Amino acid sequence: MHPSPLWQPTARQIADTHLSIFMKEASRCAGRPFETYDELWKWSVEDIPAFWSLVWDYCGIIGHKGESIVEHLDQMPGARWFPGGSLNFAENLLRRRDDTDALVFWGEEHVRRRISHAELYRLVSRCRQALIEAGVKKGDRVAGYLPNMPEAVIAMLAATSLGAIWSSASPDFGVEGVLDRFGQIAPKVLFCVDGYHYNGRIIDCMPKNREVSSRLESLERTVVVHYAGCDGLGPDIPGSISWDGFLDGFPVMEIEFQRYPFAHPLFIMFSSGTTGIPKCILHSAGGTLIQHLKEHQLHGDIRSGDRLFYFTTCGWMMWNWLASGLASGATLLLYDGSPFAAGKQVLFDLADAEKMTQFGTSAKFIEACGKFQLDPRSTHRLTELRSLFSTGSPLAPDGFRYVYQHLKPDLLLASISGGTDIVSCFALGCPGLPVWAGELQCRGLGMAVDVYDDDGQPVRGEKGELVCTRPFPPMPIGFWNDPEDKRYHEAYFDRFPGIWCHGDFVELTGHNGMIIYGRSDATLNPGGVRIGTAEIYRQVEKIDEVMESIVVGQEWENDVRVVLFVKLRDGLSLDEVMIDRIRQQIRSKTSPRHVPAKVLQVADIPRTKSGKIVELAVREVIHGRPVKNKESLANPEALSGFSGLSDLVN
Repeated sequence: MHPSPLWQPTARQIADTHLSIFMKEASRCAGRPFETYDELWKWSVEDIPAFWSLVWDYCGIIGHKGESIVEHLDQMPGARWFPGGSLNFAENLLRRRDDTDALVFWGEEHVRRRISHAELYRLVSRCRQALIEAGVKKGDRVAGYLPNMPEAVIAMLAATSLGAIWSSASPDFGVEGVLDRFGQIAPKVLFCVDGYHYNGRIIDCMPKNREVSSRLESLERTVVVHYAGCDGLGPDIPGSISWDGFLDGFPVMEIEFQRYPFAHPLFIMFSSGTTGIPKCILHSAGGTLIQHLKEHQLHGDIRSGDRLFYFTTCGWMMWNWLASGLASGATLLLYDGSPFAAGKQVLFDLADAEKMTQFGTSAKFIEACGKFQLDPRSTHRLTELRSLFSTGSPLAPDGFRYVYQHLKPDLLLASISGGTDIVSCFALGCPGLPVWAGELQCRGLGMAVDVYDDDGQPVRGEKGELVCTRPFPPMPIGFWNDPEDKRYHEAYFDRFPGIWCHGDFVELTGHNGMIIYGRSDATLNPGGVRIGTAEIYRQVEKIDEVMESIVVGQEWENDVRVVLFVKLRDGLSLDEVMIDRIRQQIRSKTSPRHVPAKVLQVADIPRTKSGKIVELAVREVIHGRPVKNKESLANPEALSGFSGLSDLVN
């Protein structure tokens, strides 16, 4: 561990932050002074109603708070937040109506667009009317198969203003990956794009749009955004219309925002699908809004007029997190395409040109910048940049040092970690604390995060399971099509009853920071993108020569690479032609991120006595670690085929 902090805020920097002002308000509320972040955090997880009530007031949530802050606080799950409260999510994000930038969009080097707060409101008004005309009502699902572009934000706001539920995926997902998601939630309207730009190429999305639309029986409207100049509409997409045609004829009108209960559903997001099709995680409007406002303002120090950027797609929860920046009065800087376009400098060009104040990205991007020997400190001004957010996978200590040596020395580097499960963070940054190499600065306010050993006992300074011991507002409402909450309980509460167990392998440090060591289950995480093994299996099994397969993540160069093992039909040998076929099948039907770095042949696949393949056991073997509970396997001898493979050392 680095012997001293890499960055320490000055007293003046601390005094100017939202957190410092909030801490004074909290001191008055609690009747005692809070001098440190740790004191504030402890109060926030002990006097939970007082804390979240103050967050509502401090962040200026538009709506009715109600008399009670939380009911059944002793139940997890089961707590009810702001049970008498009501709000409209879109109303809170559309609070500004002036002519300053709301959205700035760059599509690699090809597209530049600006939309003011006033124009954003007008476009949402028209799209909202078009959705009403299309029959969308409260509780209906509206889906986006879109890049990170203005139309995605507009459509989401229009849908949620009506009390409809928004769900999205990025256009690099293959047909089966999209249908695995949207097929479960039966959207009434689908927004998609004709194509997109990536590394200077135009990717035509229309063939996938046609197949997705034809197989989603619930669809009544497919709205195609013309972006990349591909052939857009045709009779083979029933009910299709262009974006401009969809909005045409609807004048700008004042939006009458109906306010819904705090727990009204807002987003459906998807798990990685490790043991089957992805789980549909249902998030509430109130829980999402209050948590994002807390994280943006108190942890990220995002202020009205800031220019917030996150490199993300619409298939990642960070897109939802980014969009909520509008509720704090920020301008959203949207980018679609390769992060290394324009001579690998495009995101830093965006930062300079648009006076970016917060730069959000992945640990993998930071590590790649180091490998490319980029030195933005010498090539770009980055004058306005105050914070760098990093998530998706753990940022290695060398990545921390790269930022301060080659990006900007006076900068809050906030490594953050949470998940799609809560559409937010458990541990993240703090503008009033020092930055230590390899550590997330703190546990989130209002989040009773702890680390448990295998026996459910709290531990410090050693690895264990990330847990949350008390309820918190952004907990999911539940899973879609899970009426008795059976799958919801299994996902988070089976291991430690009444305690949220997140599935991350972590450590609390002596600074009360957190080190993330990765997922503690079998979910793959290459480049910080969670991938379910079942999504890969469904495609590999379509290859006739493959009898069985198993896929695991191998720790490799401060990241994880996907390794696929296949058992072929008798007498067949794996060659480059077959490997290319397997990879192409996975790429075309899921996404490029699912494609394995290595495809290797084995004689047999280990299974439990009940017939389940054992990914965790294989992962342990390829890393040279002992396998527990071999007696549970029907064919433990199969594990020897995964040991000492020369192909896994290069």
